[in-house]
Amino acid sequence: MIDVYSWATPNGHKIHIMLEETGLEYAVHAINIGAGDQFTPEFLSISPNNKIPAIVDPEGPKSADGKPFSLFESGAILVYLAEKTGKFLPADPARRYATLQWLMFQMGGVGPMFGQTHHFRVYAPQPIEYAINRYTNETHRLYGVMDTQLGKTAYLAGNDYTIADIASFPWTRSWKNQGIELDEFPNVKRWHDEIAARPAVIRGVEVLASARKELTDDKAREILFGATQYAKH
Repeated sequence: MIDVYSWATPNGHKIHIMLEETGLEYAVHAINIGAGDQFTPEFLSISPNNKIPAIVDPEGPKSADGKPFSLFESGAILVYLAEKTGKFLPADPARRYATLQWLMFQMGGVGPMFGQTHHFRVYAPQPIEYAINRYTNETHRLYGVMDTQLGKTAYLAGNDYTIADIASFPWTRSWKNQGIELDEFPNVKRWHDEIAARPAVIRGVEVLASARKELTDDKAREILFGATQYAKH
């Protein structure tokens, strides 16, 4: 059974969805990022960048000291789980690299840019017009890139559902907070609605959802965005 250390965020949802889609048995361990669980020595031993999610697979590749295999970074975890199960990452080289390029698009663009948009539009203590415009415009552009691609193919990497879709979908669930009108991107909307209706996705986005609270208190904001986040741990 795979141990998953996670929270109900887009990056966490990627792994919850992937596990539900593949049917792998897993146990989820809540890492309450608003309470600072990500800074405990136990979590840092498997995720040194203090970010969720991370996994420990007792049936994965053994390290030199024989300990169960641990992995952090959601993109790496998706590739690992895909290769472990033979699902959602094509074996054919051309299709495989098409999938990986769109996964990297999510990791390098969608996640960071959508996250900054969300931060400056929702969580920043005071509105900063330049930052709001900068990240909202870039988010809008990235939705356009996806919309163009999804006008050509059913899914991001082609006509098969892959880890590229699993990685990107959770970030589009908060389109309203990103200043986006999804109807403006009909191909993304079609794709989004289709994925949202998948039973495994429905189950995956519910993992830890009841435990998550809105970041309305100063302590949680300080932990995530203040000195605690930048201290040496």
